[in-house]
Amino acid sequence: MTDRRPDQPIPLSHHVSDSLDAYFRALNGCQPPSDLYRMVLEQVEKPLLSSVLEYSAGNQSRAAEVLGINRGTLRKKLKQYALDR
Repeated sequence: MTDRRPDQPIPLSHHVSDSLDAYFRALNGCQPPSDLYRMVLEQVEKPLLSSVLEYSAGNQSRAAEVLGINRGTLRKKLKQYALDR
């Protein structure tokens, strides 16, 4: 990891790398990973959307702005993950 001050959060990429390393260790060579890209996106996207929506107090326009996507795309993704309730 790079040098960082104690008050700086650990980069998200570090957590992703740790999780992927644990995933590969859990496979233990018994089965090859399959469709990893899709799996990672699904595992990351839903909590990302949920957290940003909570951070934005349910304001979809603000959440879309924080995410850097348009509101229509956000609404589509919220429906996809059943977060549109």
